[in-house]
Amino acid sequence: MSIPLRFPLFVRPALYMVGVVALLAGCSKPEPVAEPIRAVKVLTVAVGNIASAQEFSGEVRAQVDSVLGFRVGGKIIQRQAELGQRVKVGQVLAQLDPQDYKLAADAARAQLAAAVTSRDLAAANYKRYKDLKEQNFISGAELEQRDSALKAAVAQVQQAQAQLESTGNQAVYTRLVSDVAGVVTLVSADPGQVVAGGAPVVRVAKDGPRDVVFVVPEDRVAAVTLGSTVDVRVWATNTKLVGKVREVAASADTVTRTFQVKVAIDASTAPALGTTVYVVPQALSLASMPVIKLPTSALKQESNGSSAVWVLDAASMTVKSQPVVVAAADGNEAVIASGLLPGMQVVTAGVHVLAPGQKVSIYQSKMAPAQVDAAQAAIPSVAPASASASASSAAK
Repeated sequence: MSIPLRFPLFVRPALYMVGVVALLAGCSKPEPVAEPIRAVKVLTVAVGNIASAQEFSGEVRAQVDSVLGFRVGGKIIQRQAELGQRVKVGQVLAQLDPQDYKLAADAARAQLAAAVTSRDLAAANYKRYKDLKEQNFISGAELEQRDSALKAAVAQVQQAQAQLESTGNQAVYTRLVSDVAGVVTLVSADPGQVVAGGAPVVRVAKDGPRDVVFVVPEDRVAAVTLGSTVDVRVWATNTKLVGKVREVAASADTVTRTFQVKVAIDASTAPALGTTVYVVPQALSLASMPVIKLPTSALKQESNGSSAVWVLDAASMTVKSQPVVVAAADGNEAVIASGLLPGMQVVTAGVHVLAPGQKVSIYQSKMAPAQVDAAQAAIPSVAPASASASASSAAK
């Protein structure tokens, strides 16, 4: 049987006070833990130069490309030209079936013979009637009729001669002959194929000047002017050439919305046709322009999609967000167009764990140079100690 504890009356108020204090202590909120001071890496903003340049991909082409085709239609019976073949002026590239044109030429030749016979007969009649007129055996009207018949016969002979020449030319046109010396870069018809007059059959890149052809976007084409200097680098051999802008397209491509630019280069040093090259227009070069650059790790994205950086206030050792405008990229660095001034200190690492007004400290390497030297000096001492320990154990 337990006996209840009874305290004297003068002790009870003190116990009540202790209980109340304990109860209030249990209900009070704990003090917030102070946020740790984060160590950050900073970079002092300075003005520098852009190391990279705007480079475009292009290829080497001939300044003159002759697209050759037959002047008459027909069936191709032979094609001498092959892709990549070098051709000379007057060399036969392809041949049509000339049989129909030969028959047409024979028919025109026969028509000419008939017209000549009719003309000779009309001339003889005119001479005979002229003699009769001089003897007043016929009227003047009769002589005029014979004169008109003679003139018509002469005109028929001229027409037959022109027809024969035209038909003879068509027979010659069945042979496709190169009018330039160069390299065959395209063959678009094969033997046995029926082609229409004027249809492209062979394309020949004329020997001589060469162009480097590339395209630029519409926001850069205004800076590329005729005669401006362009640096050209051959992709395969890394050979460097210099050219001049010869032609800028007057309208954009309907699909890519880019403008084609042709740069003339020296034919004696030009690489082979179709060679891939890299083009750097000096008009678009920014190498000498002073700019502010930051590592991409220093950038953060705001909720509205804009870019910003953390700027360190050295007096209070706190950070604040500073909006910036990124103009371009230069390798692994961002070119800042506005928002920063030289001399500002920008956080370059740990930007995603900071908050406005947060206190920070500048990161210091944990291993000082003296410690590194001591550690390097201690490494060789390990081997002798180990060796002596092994020798002692062996002796035992």
